[in-house]
Amino acid sequence: MGAWDIGPFDNDTAADFSGHLDDAEPEQREELIRRTLAEAANTSASDYLDSYEGNRAVAAAALVAAQCPEGETVNPSYGPKKPVPVLSPDLRPLAVAALDRITAPDSEAADLWEGEDAVEWRKQVAGMRTVLVAELPQ
Repeated sequence: MGAWDIGPFDNDTAADFSGHLDDAEPEQREELIRRTLAEAANTSASDYLDSYEGNRAVAAAALVAAQCPEGETVNPSYGPKKPVPVLSPDLRPLAVAALDRITAPDSEAADLWEGEDAVEWRKQVAGMRTVLVAELPQ
């Protein structure tokens, strides 16, 4: 898998996603984040979600959550080096849906974690989800 730690960018796939964001033109970065979230969110619960899509979507969700008032700043060591534009608030429900799908049954990204690391990974993802949900319109 190439995971180093539980952070949203602490795996090879997410680090590659950061590189793709950095390579994209500034006006294309939001659409890349949107497509990445949609790939995970729109995967049927009866289909197996590959860790490639799952890890990319966790990283994309972290970028959306980072722009919320209670969001955590993305670590620039593995996250994007170039600025992420101010993202549309309509990405927040999509990010929540993606995180819900990633932590659901039939998700390789969730299945690959074991033991205490799994607990910590799920807490980290749940924390992002909490930040995103707090910013959804009521």
